[in-house]
Order: sequence, then C-alpha cells, then structure tokens
Amino acid sequence: MTRTIARLSAALITVALVGIAGPALAHVTVSTTDAKPGEFGKAVFRVPTESETASTTKLVVTLPEDTPFAFVTAQSKPGWKVTIKEATLDEPTKVGEFELSKAVRTITWEATGNGIAPSQFDEFALSGGPFPETGEIAFTAEQTYSDGEVVAWDEVQKGDTEPEHPAPTLTLAEPAEDDGKAQAHTHDEGSDSDMTGRWLGGGALVVAAVALVVALRENRRRA
Repeated sequence: MTRTIARLSAALITVALVGIAGPALAHVTVSTTDAKPGEFGKAVFRVPTESETASTTKLVVTLPEDTPFAFVTAQSKPGWKVTIKEATLDEPTKVGEFELSKAVRTITWEATGNGIAPSQFDEFALSGGPFPETGEIAFTAEQTYSDGEVVAWDEVQKGDTEPEHPAPTLTLAEPAEDDGKAQAHTHDEGSDSDMTGRWLGGGALVVAAVALVVALRENRRRA
C-alpha cells in the first residue's frame, strides 16, 4: 500500500506542476514592442523546434500581399543566410505617402551551420513599414527541418478553436498615447496575469495536498 501512496503522491505533484506551468506554446509566433498602425517598427518571429530528433534549418516568412510594406529590412544573424525577394504588385498601391509597384514578398533565413536544435528556439526579426492601419496583420511562415519535414504555419483561426498550425498574427498597438498611461496599463495587465497564474498554481497545489491527505487517511483506516 505504501507504494500505491507514493505513486499517487507523485502523480498528484505532477498534475499540480502542470497546472502551474500551463500549456507550452510551441508554435511559430510574432510579436512587437514598437510597431504601430501607419508607423515603422520591428516584428520578431519566435521559432521553436518541435521535433525531438531534427533541427530547424530554414524559415521562410511571407508578408501579406494585400497590405505591402514600403520598406523592409531583415535581421542578420550569425550562422544564418538571409535572402529577401520582391514581387510585382498586381496594380500600383499607395502605402502611406509611398506609391508602390513592387514590394518585399518573402524573407528567408537558412542555416549555414546546425540550425535550431530540438527543445531550443531562436528569434528572427524584420524592420520596416509603414505597418498597415488594421489592428492585426497575419503573416505565413514555413519551417523546414533537417530531416526534410516542412511545416506551414498558415492557418487562420476561426472562432475560439486554435488551428493546428496557426499563422503568426501580429496585433498592432494603438497609436501613441500618454506614456504614463500606457505604462500603467501594461503594468496592470501584467500584474493581473501574474496574479491569475499564482492563484491557479496555488489552487493546483491545494487540490494535490487535499487528495494526498484523503488517500493517507483511507490507507490508515484499511490498515
């Protein structure tokens, strides 16, 4: 019976730890700290290697055709070769104060070394603009592994269910507001999120502890 209690304890602790950690986000995602609608900024793509046996050796980011950028530069990274390709637009398009007949369509980072090993991630950035006036901008990304597997991150979420391979979607910040208010708003959101995580984690531990006590009492009664 002692072994049973030990196994139960280990299982409950594992469940509690999982509840604290939350689900791991292993998708290709994009974020920004400065990009705003109609302005210039930077977008950072975080690329984790989901494979347990192969490394990520190439990333191709495709920019949306309906909201082209007037100017784009790509981050240079040691161990990676970067290639930028332009495409001719179907018709001249005005982006901010710029009239475009062609625009950057894809940016490719290809490993010249070992790439991103299993259980690791790296980040790749582009800088440019003006960013579109829309609140969100969806890119597509193609991730290639050393074993030849290619994963396309291009599915647009519909409803509350996240697709298996969601397209990296960037939520643009609102136009510049009072810095003090913006910082306070960010701090409040962070505090709320952190507090929620603590409550959930604490709750998971309490549940595990109560279940363990009940199991021990039941064991004593049987004994």
